[in-house]
Amino acid sequence: MYVCSCFGITEKQVKEHAEAGACTPRQIASVSKAGTDCGSCVRRIQGILGRGACPRRELLDQGNGAAAALSEDMTPAGVEAVSPSRLREAA
Repeated sequence: MYVCSCFGITEKQVKEHAEAGACTPRQIASVSKAGTDCGSCVRRIQGILGRGACPRRELLDQGNGAAAALSEDMTPAGVEAVSPSRLREAA
């Protein structure tokens, strides 16, 4: 099902980006453009992401290199890896 009609982003893609470390709508937007045109999908993206803890954000907050290792090991096929520095910029 499409979440963002403007850029053709599906719910599955949003979930894959979240699994790769994009934990906020702003981070999803930075890796997929979803939510950057008309903005009507932002609430749907928030709903998909939920309010759960983001393990990658917690690792980044701790300042260790484990987040970089996780992003390399757990990035789904066809999904751009999100570097820790890009996550910090988007937060």
